[in-house]
Parts: sequence; C-alpha cells; structure tokens
Amino acid sequence: MKSSAVFLLENAGWPALLLDGSTNLCRVNQAAVKLFGQALEGSTPLLSTIWSSENATNPQQFLAQWERSPASPVQVKLRTRGGGSTAFAISICSFSKDGEKFFLLQLPAEAAPSSPQQNEAAETGLALKQKLECALQLARTVALDFNNALTSILGHTSLILSRIEPNNPWRRSLIEVEKSAARAAEIANDLGMFSRQEKEPRGQAAGNLNLLTQRAVELFQHEASTGAVQWSLLLEPRPFTARFDEAKLQQALMRILENAVQAMGSAGRITVQTRNIELAEPSQDQNVHLAAGAYVSVEITDDGEGIPAEVLPRIFEPFFTTKGKAHRGLGLAWVYGVVTNHGGGVAVSSQPGTGTSVRVYLPAERHVLKENGTGAIDLRGTETILMVDDEDLLLTMGRTILSAYGYTVLTASSGKQAMETLAAQHSVDLVITDLVMPAMSGRELVEHIHQASPGTRILCTSGYVWPAGHHTESDYLQKPFTSQELLLKVKQALAR
Repeated sequence: MKSSAVFLLENAGWPALLLDGSTNLCRVNQAAVKLFGQALEGSTPLLSTIWSSENATNPQQFLAQWERSPASPVQVKLRTRGGGSTAFAISICSFSKDGEKFFLLQLPAEAAPSSPQQNEAAETGLALKQKLECALQLARTVALDFNNALTSILGHTSLILSRIEPNNPWRRSLIEVEKSAARAAEIANDLGMFSRQEKEPRGQAAGNLNLLTQRAVELFQHEASTGAVQWSLLLEPRPFTARFDEAKLQQALMRILENAVQAMGSAGRITVQTRNIELAEPSQDQNVHLAAGAYVSVEITDDGEGIPAEVLPRIFEPFFTTKGKAHRGLGLAWVYGVVTNHGGGVAVSSQPGTGTSVRVYLPAERHVLKENGTGAIDLRGTETILMVDDEDLLLTMGRTILSAYGYTVLTASSGKQAMETLAAQHSVDLVITDLVMPAMSGRELVEHIHQASPGTRILCTSGYVWPAGHHTESDYLQKPFTSQELLLKVKQALAR
C-alpha cells in the first residue's frame, strides 16, 4: 500500500478502508487489519480479497451501482479473519475528483441488538458517530493546513512590517494583510476546537495585558484613521500578571473594538484603559460577580449611539444581533465564552446616545512582569537553530526570519532527517519542531532527542495539539505566529 500520505482514520476505533478510483485498497486502518487479517497484507490489496461470493454483485459492479444511485449505509458481506462471511452495513464517502472513497464499516449484523427497532437505532447511531468522526478528522486536517499557511503569511508580513519605515505608503496595506490573517487564524482556531474530540490540557502563559491591548488597538487604529475616530490609550503603569491564552484573548479584544468602531460611524472617540483592581470583599459589576482578590481589567469605551435598554440584557445571547441578516450574532457571545473560560467576566454598561463601556476582568497575581515589548529586547542572535516541519512554506519562512536576525538556520522536513542532521551537526543550540508530522511525529522526535542529547533545547510548535507531559508554555509556540513572537520565543528558549 502507498505510504507517502497520512491516513486520517489510522487510529479510529472502527474499521475504515480507503479505495482509489477502482477497487484498490490504498489505505486501511489498524481496526480493519485486526478484523480482516492477512487478506489486507501486500503492497496494494484489492477489495475482492475480502469480498464475499455471497454478494449478488462483484466489487466493480457494486461500486458502479453505488455511483449511479448513491446510498448510505449499504449492506454487503465481507470475509473476516478466519475465512467466515459477515454482513456489514457500510457508509461510503466519496470526496475527491480522483474517485477515492472511504468505506466506513458499522457493526456486523449478528452483533446488532435483537429487535429490528434496536438494530435500526444502533445502526443509525453508529453511522452518525462514524460520519462525525470522519468530519472531525477532515476538519482537523483543514485546520492544520490552514494554520500552516497562515503562519507563513503572518511570519513574512510581520517581518516586513518590522523593517519598513512608518511613513511607507505600503505599510497600511501590509497591516491589513496582517489583520486579515489574524481573522483567518480565528477561523482556523474554531475549526481546531470543533475537531478536538477531547479537550487537551493546556497551560496558560503568564502575560502582560498592556502588551496584548496595545497590539489589538494597533490593528484597529489604522483602519479607523480613515475617518475622524480618535483613540485614547491609558495603560496601567505596573499591571498585575494574568494568565491567559494570548491568541484567544486578543481576538476577544478585537471583537469588542470592532463593535466600538462600528458604533462610532464616521466620528467619535474610543478610550481603552487597563487597570489593576484589588478587592477586599466580593463585588458586583452589572452581571459580573467578582470574588475578593486581585484582577487586571481592560475597559473599552466609545461615545457612539449606545445600546437600547431593552436590548442590553440580550447582548451575550448567541445568534442575537441588531446589525441585520449579514451578521451571525456570535461576537459578544464568543467574547463572553473566552473570558469566562479564563475565570473572568465581561460587564457592559450603556446609555442610548452617550456610548457604551465594555469591561473585561481577569484574575491576576499581584506581582508585575517586566513591561518590555519586543522592540525593547535585542532579538538578534548567533546560535545555530534546526527547524523541523513537513511544510516547506514554514521552513522557508523560519529560515528567512531567523537568518535576518543573525542565526544560522538548518532545516529538516521530517523527524528522520532531523535526527540525521543532529548526528552530523554537533553544534545545534535549539531545535524547533512541529508536533504533527507524518511517519515520526514531533513528540517522537522530542523523545529521541532527549535520549540522544538530554541537554538540547527544544521549542515545539503546532496549530492543533498542546504538548503533553513535561512541556510547558515556555517551550511551546502556538501556530500561527508572527516573526516577533517566533524571535522572542527563540530568545527565551535559548536563555533556559
């Protein structure tokens, strides 16, 4: 069988077969091998090797009939391990222009419940489960590929922005590209969350809310500067430390800012303010109950048209919108979900005709992180870095950015090639590896490196999975990322 591509259902708990445009089995998963045994061995087994003679048609005739009148599930008999024939209900998914098809095998008829009603319900439920799992796997692949493309776009764009002069006429267009990529990253993140069947434990990095707020405001200032919107940014001089998912929280702030910009029309003022809050006893702000303790807050206030009193109680409802049919009404509902998942709260107050104020509260620790932006840190280096990824786009992007800042960059497109490079090159200071790769995964590569060279520094990246075990946020970089995020994380990893 072919071995160059990754079979998405390899580890599914139920048998799955992938056929090419004819009756060749170009992929089978482990559950299918366990069920059918030696019949699936060989370079390119045929469907006929497991096809029972008790069927009314041969495999070619069966597929031709299905093409003329697609139906799912369909009943066929297949020869299982040991030589016996078993009746299966098969769901078929045809998904490529080359005619490839998934065969998703459901429960054998003899293993089904006794009554016809129970049998029908079981088959329907399992079929839905299998189709959902197929959809989840495909969504995961789309999210991974999307994140890789966005990482390349964000990396190159942010590198150019860091080098281009402030008054360059192309700067605004580049910022729009970066902004669009950030919005696309939100979609990729939603796809990734949809395809994640089990929530993976993920730590949240200790961060400075000032830096995150500045970044979100910068994206919108350039868009709003075409009108008469005035911006006022008031930052807490020594903000408390909060733990948050930087990508998700930045997207939440951007959605609040987007609402504020839209409320402005063609003129007005938007004030963005961060502050520390210490509560000796519980407090209440609108719908938000705040326990005693330390918080860091960002408040976004506009002097736009405001929200009517009868609408205000519904603003966090999913699919509720006052912006017309073109809007899905998920903006503030999504913001609410992100902030509450961080243990915080969102309060909104508004007066029609005078404006709206949105306050985001995050639990905080009273100590203060160094408030240095990436511009205040020397991001250059002379160390040797090995970058490992199965996407050539990302290897090119990483080499371009890191080389521009003085690093010597080696690349490898697989775990095996990375191990060969490490064996031949004894002065690698840092390995940057994707966690999701065919053949040898990033996690397997990390284990090999730890065994062969325990002192080698490693930085993991992914757009989907969070590294398990001993990995923490200090040696993990979420895709997509900007050039500055990559350079800063490299600096931190080399300093460990």
